[in-house]
Amino acid sequence: MIGVQLRYSFRLYPSAGQRTALARAFGCARVVYNDALRARETARSEGLPFPKTGDLSKQLITEAKNTPERAWLGEVSTVVLQQSLRDLDAAYRNFFDGLKGKRPRMGAPRYKSRKDTRQAVRFTANARWSITPGHKLRLPKIGDLKVKWSRTLPSTPSTVTVVKDSAGRYFASFVVETGPEEVLPETTPEVGIDLGLGHFAVLSDGTKVDSPRFLRRAEKRLKKAQRALSRKEKGSKNRDKARMRVARAHARVADARREFHHQLSTQLIRENQAVAVEDLAVKGLARTRLAKSVHDAGWSAFVTMLEYKAARYGRTFIKIGRFEPTSQVCSQCGVKDGPKPLHVRVWTCGACGAVLDRDINAAVNIAKAAGLAVTARGAQVRPGLVPAPRSEAGTHPTPQPSTAR
Repeated sequence: MIGVQLRYSFRLYPSAGQRTALARAFGCARVVYNDALRARETARSEGLPFPKTGDLSKQLITEAKNTPERAWLGEVSTVVLQQSLRDLDAAYRNFFDGLKGKRPRMGAPRYKSRKDTRQAVRFTANARWSITPGHKLRLPKIGDLKVKWSRTLPSTPSTVTVVKDSAGRYFASFVVETGPEEVLPETTPEVGIDLGLGHFAVLSDGTKVDSPRFLRRAEKRLKKAQRALSRKEKGSKNRDKARMRVARAHARVADARREFHHQLSTQLIRENQAVAVEDLAVKGLARTRLAKSVHDAGWSAFVTMLEYKAARYGRTFIKIGRFEPTSQVCSQCGVKDGPKPLHVRVWTCGACGAVLDRDINAAVNIAKAAGLAVTARGAQVRPGLVPAPRSEAGTHPTPQPSTAR
């Protein structure tokens, strides 16, 4: 088991003065980011060499502090500004890696706006931030912030990121390293998981987990808040308040979904030695009439949780290809019966006569495709009649070939 880097987020409750200091830090980091992006785009358009991070740091931070236009950059920690330049480097690196095919394609870096609803700044160890004896988070040039500690950090954090989300809430996100001491004792069960909409997850042992449909349940409240927002005059204080109400309603939905994903993924990882899932084409499904339900389920986030928790606790995580015919193959005899419409939830195998639940059958086939030791017994709804071979169904002058395959 290798070390895994994790993020632990805790709610912050800054005072009025600390909120002002954080807003100043957010603004300065944004200005440095935009200045660096502008310098590189100007150099690219003029055919000049790509400016290096060290040169940009000297020009846009060190020297800029001595000018009247950027003197206020000295009011925040220098580490915050340096990390803003590193964020731009990461954005360019991801963009170029996408062009080379090393990762999914993404757009070129864009300028940040002061009207962005999410703001963040990062402090590394060089900033000399600390957790005080009174369990407060001490940040340079900001002060001691009250933290709602919901759990204990497994190790000493390397960095802390302060985030203000769309709902106006503040969070401290710590990066910690986990070690082999968190590996769980080995266990026997291995499970395949079929993710869906009718049931969020169906396991190869026959267990079905209902889909909570958090967004669908909150639609009435969200529609009311969004209609109220649309009636407010742009640029008014009332519009800001209405926008905040909409953001908080969406935040409640996202928090409930994330909590559900965490609880279910942790349970599956703790109870099973190996977990197998199917690589779903979420982007393609999100372009269909099922888009809202697909986004409400949050399959990608759930699979990501399974993957990193498996690495953290010493479990095996397997993802099979999306083109495996898991819903077309009988898990009892292995005969491929062809594609079936979505409304067909139970089907009978034409070869062995087994009556199969579509979702449980798919979960069993996912486990088998991943090479897990599972039984197909859970896929069968009830035993069916095995069709007799043609040679035994009547009398023929010559032996007839069997049609059962």
